[in-house]
Amino acid sequence: MKKLFLLIIFFNITACTLDNQSEAQSDSVLFYNLSKNDLKDKIKGAWVGQTIGVTYGYPVEFKYESTMVPDSHDLPWYDGYLLNTFTDIPGVYDDIYMDLTFVQVFEDYGFDAPASAFANAFAKADYKLWFANQVSRYNILNGIEPPQSGHWLNNPAADDIDFQIEADFAGIMTPGMVNSATQISDRVGHIMNYGDGWYGGVYIAAMYSLAYVSDDINYVVNESLKLIPQESKFHQIITDVITIHEKQPNDWKIGWQYIHDKWTDTDLGPWGAFDPFNIDAKINAAWVVLGLLYGEGDFSKTIDIATRAGDDADCNPASAAGILGTMQGFEAIPDYWKQGLKEIEGLPFPYTTISLDDAYKLSYKHALAMISLNGGIVESDQVTIKVQNPVTVPFEQSFEGHYLKEKREIDHADINVKNNFTFNFNGTGFALMGKALSMNDENHTYIAEMYINGKLYETTKWPTNFTTRRFYLFWKYQ
Repeated sequence: MKKLFLLIIFFNITACTLDNQSEAQSDSVLFYNLSKNDLKDKIKGAWVGQTIGVTYGYPVEFKYESTMVPDSHDLPWYDGYLLNTFTDIPGVYDDIYMDLTFVQVFEDYGFDAPASAFANAFAKADYKLWFANQVSRYNILNGIEPPQSGHWLNNPAADDIDFQIEADFAGIMTPGMVNSATQISDRVGHIMNYGDGWYGGVYIAAMYSLAYVSDDINYVVNESLKLIPQESKFHQIITDVITIHEKQPNDWKIGWQYIHDKWTDTDLGPWGAFDPFNIDAKINAAWVVLGLLYGEGDFSKTIDIATRAGDDADCNPASAAGILGTMQGFEAIPDYWKQGLKEIEGLPFPYTTISLDDAYKLSYKHALAMISLNGGIVESDQVTIKVQNPVTVPFEQSFEGHYLKEKREIDHADINVKNNFTFNFNGTGFALMGKALSMNDENHTYIAEMYINGKLYETTKWPTNFTTRRFYLFWKYQ
């Protein structure tokens, strides 16, 4: 049997950090009135928009890596398509059933639920995970608790998209309360991400939150960005999308090309290194914002642009459509996109007991409670939301002082009869990609040791079980 591993080598580079340039926060207090019916409609729009977006984009998910989905490529949508996808390809809805895992934790443990409750809920779930989520799951199951489970020294996928596609719930349950959404994101998002990977979730949740209290897409995009430190690359790429849209507002492909040319090779995650595959949070967040800005409030246009931007082409339209669905409400979503919705609203999402109908009710219940807890008022027919001014979160940077040097294949010829292999490198870090597989129906757990310069650094387990697997075999930074 041929064994093939991929090795990523990192080099050190001296870097300077900009002074914190966060804007001064306003002390003004704004209250926003919303009828309970409108609140329900916006919550329904959030969940339905997300469901439509992920279903629409799934056929081209990572089929177009660092390239646009061509206009000639038809994407299906018809009455019955939602039900067919829901029943035949349950894995499509990974970002939604992850969201709902965390919604259930709030329901079971209350708003003071610790990070460990969220961590254990998804780490011990039956569904399959990848990248930052799977590294974090392995960490948690093997004694590394949050937030260390998501820190880049313990998680080579820390900058990946994972929390960004799972943070919707935090914004849906905090109408107009962006800092409350951030507090939730801190507890949950640092389970699996750090730095730009965490900022992705903070930013998406904030846009959901502000979409309740503003119908101005430009305002929501810009105001939410105040949460993100200006010195971060995440802030810089979203600023670039905003700037190119201002200069070239009529052609989203010009905007896409500008972002692609400047940012597509900045992914430091091992999987995307020296490769068009890009699961980095910041560039996929750029495609979400691209869809929102160039979509100009048109649901169909927004979802199509966010999909055709490529890369994670199902999660990005899910975020964009969910945010727009929150802003405009369920009733404003065109009937074309709601074809077949009634057939799935009562069906539990895979790996959960929660259906769309349940999600509407749970998020409404949680939103009312959060409004009351944060200085708002809940009356018989309306709510008064105490809108929060965004407070910039602390600066974090994954892979600090590292940059990519090379990607190397280690073939079967490098592995001796004792299942040992050695490689030499000149750098300050590496990540080893590969798999531990079973050649029969039984699961096994291998024990592997990593030595650097003759010193034993780590002894670890390599399960062949897909759910509990170690996503990266070994890594060491700094």
